Amino acid sequence: MNPAGKPGKTGSLLPVEVALARLLEMAEAAPIRERERLPLAQVEGRVLADDLISTLDLPPWPNSAMDGYALRTADWGGEPLVVSQRIFAGQAPQPLQPGTCARIFTGAPVPAGADCVEMQENAEVLADERVRFTEAMSPGQNIRPQGQETTVGELVLSAGTRLGPIEQGLAASLGCAELEVVRKVRVAVLSTGDELVEPGQALGPGQIYNSNRVLLCSWLQRLGCEVIDAGILVDDLEITRQRLGELADVDLILSTGGVSVGEADFLGIALREEGELTLWKLAIKPGKPLTFGHFRGVPVIGLPGNPASTLVTFALLARPYLLRRQGVADVEPLKFQVPAGFVWPKAGNRREYLRGRLENGRAIIYRNQSSGVLRSAAWAEGLVEVLEDRTLVEGDWVNFIPLSEVLG
Repeated sequence: MNPAGKPGKTGSLLPVEVALARLLEMAEAAPIRERERLPLAQVEGRVLADDLISTLDLPPWPNSAMDGYALRTADWGGEPLVVSQRIFAGQAPQPLQPGTCARIFTGAPVPAGADCVEMQENAEVLADERVRFTEAMSPGQNIRPQGQETTVGELVLSAGTRLGPIEQGLAASLGCAELEVVRKVRVAVLSTGDELVEPGQALGPGQIYNSNRVLLCSWLQRLGCEVIDAGILVDDLEITRQRLGELADVDLILSTGGVSVGEADFLGIALREEGELTLWKLAIKPGKPLTFGHFRGVPVIGLPGNPASTLVTFALLARPYLLRRQGVADVEPLKFQVPAGFVWPKAGNRREYLRGRLENGRAIIYRNQSSGVLRSAAWAEGLVEVLEDRTLVEGDWVNFIPLSEVLG
């Protein structure tokens, strides 16, 4: 058996790593350069356009890490000390009077002359309001030094960082009311196939409801993209050319279906005739017929039409491409190894991504792994990666990619 981290042979199919590397190269060749300045409250999910450099020390001054008493350790010889002042957070203290201590509260500035804060639990207030300390103390104790978190001129967040609540909070702590972010990627979503009907309409003979449109539009919005819903594209070559041509002002055309080699796969035909087809036929299951190319200069990613195939290929290939277009450096999802809680007796020549979940520390998989079964993903917590030319028995190590890593 191959180790969990090494790919096997793929024959004439393009290995997943190679396909991803090519997609990322093409994304880097067409970066989104436009930017906009937004209030801090509106940047969640967006990509930082410029390095965030600290303009102040944080904290700006030494402050107390807890409620207690500030004092100079050299002034304490075991005798009780007089409390000379009380210092609350938000107040500017007076220099500490020699031979005294100051009542201080968490976050309050440490007064000049003090080099230690003793927690109130180790202090006893006597009847004359002097304070007796019961434990040995050392300089610097319970004091957060100036610049402990960051100093003036220090890089705090790099350009290309995806901004979430933590990053927003960090920017706020530096006094930032606005941030420069990369313009949203404009993505046109097309579904192809005469068999598709939108939810709410009556089904005709041989027709199915279009789940991929809702799946992708919602997912793209989570990624901070501007979504153009281009509807369903009927199986007609001339209409395909016309519709693609109408989408010249987008950054990416994202389609589902119509990307294999069948007679009715007009998207691939249009790309070959009026653009270029850069990659197709991947060593991945589900999702082999993923296509990347350009139509009159506009990038096009053609995802397979089966719902599970759409999900897997968007998560592992289209999503990283879109993030890299915005300058995000770390675009691949976290994966970690867990023991398999299932048997996989037949090795394949494609890398397989099974819809699964963790149970008692082991990966188990949905009973039906058909590429047409979206319910498998709704049940799952992640994707279980089975490498090429690999069989499994229970307990063998497999890679697990949480869905939470790719859905946002």
